[in-house]
Order: sequence, then structure tokens, then C-alpha cells
Amino acid sequence: MLNGDVRPSTLEGVKRLATQIRKERGIKHTSALNLAAQAANCANYTHAQRTLPAGGRQSELHYVLLTVYWCDRETYDIGRETYRIELTKPILEICSKADLKRVRGFGWLRMVAPDHFVSDSLAQSQSSARDIIGKAARSLRFMEHTGLRPSRDIKAAYPDRTQDTKLPDTDHPTGWYDPATGQFILVDEPYSNVPDDPERVDWAKRHGWHLRMSTWPGMYYPYRCGLYVATDGRGEFDFDALMAKIDAIPAPAPKDEWGGESVPSHEVFVSPAALTKQDRRRARSKGTVRPTATETTIPYAMMFDRARRKPSGAIGVPGHIEMGRILKAVIHSRHRPWGAYQRMNSVRSTLEDWMGFEIGSEELDGPEFFDVYYHDPDTEGPYAQAAQSRDGLVRILGDLKGMLRDAYPDCAPLRAQIHKIDMAVSLIEQMKGVTD
Repeated sequence: MLNGDVRPSTLEGVKRLATQIRKERGIKHTSALNLAAQAANCANYTHAQRTLPAGGRQSELHYVLLTVYWCDRETYDIGRETYRIELTKPILEICSKADLKRVRGFGWLRMVAPDHFVSDSLAQSQSSARDIIGKAARSLRFMEHTGLRPSRDIKAAYPDRTQDTKLPDTDHPTGWYDPATGQFILVDEPYSNVPDDPERVDWAKRHGWHLRMSTWPGMYYPYRCGLYVATDGRGEFDFDALMAKIDAIPAPAPKDEWGGESVPSHEVFVSPAALTKQDRRRARSKGTVRPTATETTIPYAMMFDRARRKPSGAIGVPGHIEMGRILKAVIHSRHRPWGAYQRMNSVRSTLEDWMGFEIGSEELDGPEFFDVYYHDPDTEGPYAQAAQSRDGLVRILGDLKGMLRDAYPDCAPLRAQIHKIDMAVSLIEQMKGVTD
């Protein structure tokens, strides 16, 4: 039986008492945590997380807080979800700030303090907000236990670096590497009834790769997807040791057992490590800020999306059609380098957004709208001719810059697109000495 005089003084003590309460009363672990926190003179477990020392074997456990604000598209209810994760070392020793952007879940999040990440986009519901946090938390736990880091080498997932050798039935894959050895690790998380195991086993044998399913429920969708680990088996990498680490990761709580803090408002959450005024300003999610127009820019976004800005003014449908013809010519040209393609693809996506904001629904509809910036380029005419040489590409990109500057006032959104065009031009000019 439990002793009613038990008064935990650390977070570790609260957890131990909660385990006893859960076993004694047969209640959910989250309810037991709240009762144990009350025994420590805290309002609930979240309050205990904020106020009590960690305790345990370490003198101080590191932690990180993840916050996502939400607005329900159907009920228009709003709220905030904040979840605390205790760590064995600072988060930036587990993964660099730059690489965290490549980690599932963290792509939504911005580091606003040493102990706090916030989403600048409003989630579509409370459940969606918790899903985002859950994916980030599980990914962080995966890195903490394995020591793996997100890989930038996309082609390393294919044994001969071409998609022809892709693992069959791959779904929700992520690429990782071992910093100590450089070994690439593929993590594949398909739904449990999808993989054709005989075909996948044959793939592994044919290419000399290890392939094994972990007992850990995974990062993407625990208990619905399996987590498979694959890596080249022809070297000396200790695959069994890696699998032992992954299998030993604590199982994530079921989806209906939310252990974080839920608040029915967009009141700004400020973490303990936010010490300065700048820290506190940074903690505010941009998705909760009501944007207003300035002298040179206009806010725009789909409902509930993070607000973006475009220059004030409009170039009109003929202007957008002309800019679209230039961009399609550049993007489809065999003389443009990959880096130029990436930047111009980004520019056309942005300009299509601006067009959608500027024109009325009666001016362009359906396929005509999407034809402006997408689909096939001109096969004849000055832009098709220019696309046949690098000098021609540089010239028409200069025309594109001129059209943008003539149509819109100088402002940050315009300068961002001009910078991408300048970078594309620089990359094309660097290749002028290369034989086609």
C-alpha cells in the first residue's frame, strides 16, 4: 500500500511515486503522474516539470521543450501544446542546429532558446499539434540512443547510387550516418501490411546489405508502421550493436496518453532559459501574430497558414505569363546547372503564389492558371532560342529581374527573389567554360 506521507522533492521521485500509484490504482500513467506531482505540492505534472529539480543519478538532467500552437479548421478552437523531453546531454550535442532542420518533426520547429523549440505554423488541430511534437520527440530520442545523425547524401540509400536499386516498398524513409565511421544507415518505416518481405530479403542478399526490423515502434507512426534498418554489410560496421541500441529505446507512450501541457489559448509560452527580452520576443510563434500591411508589402496566406509577405502592387496576368515563359525556358534548358534549377523552381512557386493573390477568379481558372508557371515551355520564339545557350539564359534572367523591379517596390520579399535569380546567373556563368 502507498504511504500517504510520501512527498517527492525531485522530478525523479515524482516519476517513481507515479509508477507505484499506477500499479496500486490501475489508472493511466498520465493521471498517476498528476497525482504524484500533487503529493510534491505541485498543481500537476507539468508544474512539477517546471519547478522541481531533476534528481536521479545525474546532478542535473538536460531537457528540451517543444511547443506547437494550433487552430482547429472545423471548430475554430485554438490552443497550445508544450512537451518536455529530458535528455542525457544538451540537444546541440545530440544534433547540430543546422542538421535538426533535416530531422522529422523538427522541420516545423525554430530554436528560440537553448531549451525551447517553437513552430511558426499553426497546426490544423490539437491532434495534429501533438503529432508534430511526437515525431520530433521520437526522432530526438532515436538520435540520443544511437548517436546517428541525419545524412545529406540522398543517393547513399541506393546500393549503386541510382534509384534502380531502391529498397522495394520503401515508405517514410530517412537517411542517417554514424559520425564515428561514416557508415550510412537507411531507416524505412512502411505500414505494417505493405512490405513484400521476400522481395526485400532478396534485395538485401543481392546487394550485400543488412536489413532487419527493430522491436522499437519507430519514429513516424508507432504501432502502425514497422521500423526497418538497412545498411551496406560489406564493411566492418557492427550492425548488431546498432540494432541493440535501437531495440533498447524506450517505447513511446500510446497516442491517447498525452504527457505534455495543453492550454486553450495562444498565450505565449516562455521557457526557463529565456532570460532576455529578445529571448521572450523570439518565443512568440509567428503563426499567432496578426500581420498588417506596410508601405511596400502585403501579408498573405491560406487560412490558418503561417503568414507570408509579397510586394504591394501587381504585374497583371500578361506580366505573369511573360515571367512564366522565361522561368519555364530556364528550368527546362539542358544548359542550366542543378543549383539554378532549384532556385528558379523556388522563384516560380513564389511568383505563382503572388499571382494567385493578385488576380480575380474570373481572369484565369483551372488549367489556365497552372499553365502560367508550370507544364511545357515554348518550343519556338525568343525564350526557346535563349534556352539553347548559357549566354541566352543569363540574358533572359536579366529580363526577368527587370520585370520584377519595374512591377514591384523594393522590399524584402522582392529582394529575396532577386537574390535567387542572381545566384542562378552566377552558377550558369561558372559553367560557361564547361563543354556541353
